[in-house]
Amino acid sequence: MALYRLLDALPALSGDDRITRLFTLVPGSDFGIDVFSAIEGVGGRLIPWSEACARSYDLVLAASPKGDLHLLRGKHVLLPHGAGYNKSIPGEGSDSASGLDPAFLLREGGDGPVALHAVAHPDQVARLAAIDRRAADRAKVVGDPTLERVLASRPLRERYRAALGTGTRKLLVLTSTWGPESLLRRHPDLPARLAARLPHDEYQLALIVHPNEHSLLGTYDLAERLAPALDAGMVLAGPHEEWASVLIAADALVTDHGSTALYFCAAEDRPAVSVYQDGVELIPGTPMHSLLRRIPRLCPVESLEEALDAYCPGTGREVAQAAFAHQGRALNLLRAELYGLLGLTPPPFAGQPRLLPPPRPADRTPTAFDVDADVDGDSISVARHPAGIGSPGHHLAVEHGSASEALVRSAGLLYRRPLPAPSTGSGLSWTPDGWAEHVLSSYPGCRSAAAILSPSLVLFRTRGQADTYAVAVEPQTEGGRVASIDPAAAGSAVHAWFLRRSPAAPIAPGRLSCVVGHRAFTLLLRPATAAEATQPF
Repeated sequence: MALYRLLDALPALSGDDRITRLFTLVPGSDFGIDVFSAIEGVGGRLIPWSEACARSYDLVLAASPKGDLHLLRGKHVLLPHGAGYNKSIPGEGSDSASGLDPAFLLREGGDGPVALHAVAHPDQVARLAAIDRRAADRAKVVGDPTLERVLASRPLRERYRAALGTGTRKLLVLTSTWGPESLLRRHPDLPARLAARLPHDEYQLALIVHPNEHSLLGTYDLAERLAPALDAGMVLAGPHEEWASVLIAADALVTDHGSTALYFCAAEDRPAVSVYQDGVELIPGTPMHSLLRRIPRLCPVESLEEALDAYCPGTGREVAQAAFAHQGRALNLLRAELYGLLGLTPPPFAGQPRLLPPPRPADRTPTAFDVDADVDGDSISVARHPAGIGSPGHHLAVEHGSASEALVRSAGLLYRRPLPAPSTGSGLSWTPDGWAEHVLSSYPGCRSAAAILSPSLVLFRTRGQADTYAVAVEPQTEGGRVASIDPAAAGSAVHAWFLRRSPAAPIAPGRLSCVVGHRAFTLLLRPATAAEATQPF
């Protein structure tokens, strides 16, 4: 985590060819495994610790006071680490806040090497003064460079949501710090329980895990622990940059006592709820302690909507003011302090916060759904849940060609999306009618087949009906925006509607309503044309 804080602050020195930037890893960290690949990923030059200690520097920048930093010769600058200094880690120096521990800040008989302790808020200077007046004398309030990136990137919210594939859904983000009191340690099944309970077409889940936990467990083991939720389509945000772009994209937050929630609250006034209680790490009176006292608590999971509705607008942003000062100015203030220590005149152009890159979408997409469907005349309410993680529904809808044979054989509805065109320009393609006849013949337990030709057109065949039907899915217009649904959900609505009808009853062209959450989408049902039924797809 300390490395990522450094990377967020280094643009304060960008554009200056008088400065050479070197990286080294202070020995002794339990979480240093990923540092080498992270530095290589940004193209940084890493030097061994022994070589680093043999040289002298004009500035030594660190985002954590731990380890043998005093062995590096030069003016030391300690940068903000996290937001608010909210936690005390048992067995780590003393009972002071992690990052403000005098056991690390004041060394060598009380004459530590820190020339500048950059902090994010005046209250943090007061906390330093309560520890040791000399430590406070070295402190300057500059704000938080990481928050600067978040604030600067807020206009990219829609781009981030598009990259995640969020669509019309609410993006619910879970944040877990590290250690025994974190969300994942205390509630390891929470992501899977939420994935099982929340309808797939109404909610998207994402999880932000502290870099220390990523490093401690490794990507593979972490993914295996989270497999049920990841298989259901949950996004696991990367620990550098991506977590922050996911926060900007979020509609609501579920948090433990980690400081990530404060960045969310400072950037956006959106609902936040807590799952933290009865711990020893959270320090009373800190911004995070204040936030957790004022936002609703999620218990049990079934009360999620009620907890989010109970959030009082403005609460999070008000608390975040106690963690971050100089919002929008942090990088320039830090730049002035660093160049003052260097004794150099800064370049005429100011360094700008780097905009956050778009996040990656979920690695896994569910291809089979347990579908709850309620038919009331020509109105069909549909709620889809990834298959295998919750209770069976009205029917099982499975994507043919993307799911296992066992799921395909159990499906009541099989649907298929268009395949990419072959790069050679030659190939063999099904027609919608041909594919529907094939799967209905091959899988006797399947009742209906839906060929998805486009986001707005589905061709539908069901047993007992001689005709192929076209289902046109009409989008909604909402305040100048267009809202759409997954056409596979529309296929499930039509499947449920057909099951309520007599197979011998004639089907006249008409309008159906597919209700997903609080939206009702119009489906236009009519016989398919010969051209539609025989086109390649």
